[in-house]
Amino acid sequence: MSAVEAGTPRGAAGGAVAAEWHKLRTVRSTTAILAVIGVGFVLALVWSLYAVRYWDGLSSAERADLTPAPPTQFLLTLLPVCGVVLGTLTLTSEYATGMIRTSLTVLPRRLPLLGAKALAAAGLIGAAGLVSLMAAVLAGRAIVGDRPMPGFDGPLAEYAANAAAVAATTVAITLMSLGLAALLRSTAATITTGLGLLFVAPPLVRLLPSPWDDRVWRLQPGGFADDMAPIPGATTITDPLPAPVAAALLVGYVVVVLGAGAWAFARRDA
Repeated sequence: MSAVEAGTPRGAAGGAVAAEWHKLRTVRSTTAILAVIGVGFVLALVWSLYAVRYWDGLSSAERADLTPAPPTQFLLTLLPVCGVVLGTLTLTSEYATGMIRTSLTVLPRRLPLLGAKALAAAGLIGAAGLVSLMAAVLAGRAIVGDRPMPGFDGPLAEYAANAAAVAATTVAITLMSLGLAALLRSTAATITTGLGLLFVAPPLVRLLPSPWDDRVWRLQPGGFADDMAPIPGATTITDPLPAPVAAALLVGYVVVVLGAGAWAFARRDA
């Protein structure tokens, strides 16, 4: 890139994204997050091997009533957690070390800086999520072979669609966590809030009186992947939201939370 190109808004934006991508690749927290996703893939392999062994020991009647969990089950839990942590640390780690002042000195325009962080984090978690999910699906199908096991057989395109939906949901959770980080500017507070919304709020929703428990339950972003593209043969939620509605709500959550964070980030001192 020439000096002229670097001085243009487009060049500055591209340089900001490259800089944020370099940060993510070189910090230990990113390595740890990718390692956790790798553990999820290994657990998927172990589960597939166990499911095959269990299936082979059943009678035909017992197999007809069996609906094993899909090979991606561990990743479905780990990916949102990794998204919360990555989205949080993308910003709060710089507040903790004071590097945010250096970043703002290099790129004083705050919204492009936050946008660069969002693109880098979203790209990393989206790619890692999609690759790990599809690898788990393909490995599980190879291990199962020609056994007609629900959650493992079925059209590969439907599994790919579910993997894309889960990856998109994970990206949305990462971006919402980044928005929360811009609002709270605290690693502990942001991670606690994000994980609380993902894992503590859902059981509490069930305590609401009917029919509000079901109505609020269906609006939780963590479940939108099943609305958009359910896993073939797996047990899914009853009366799901239409896929376009679920996708629109997911985008809406990101716009609101990340937008609020961007507003706060643009108006606060470093």
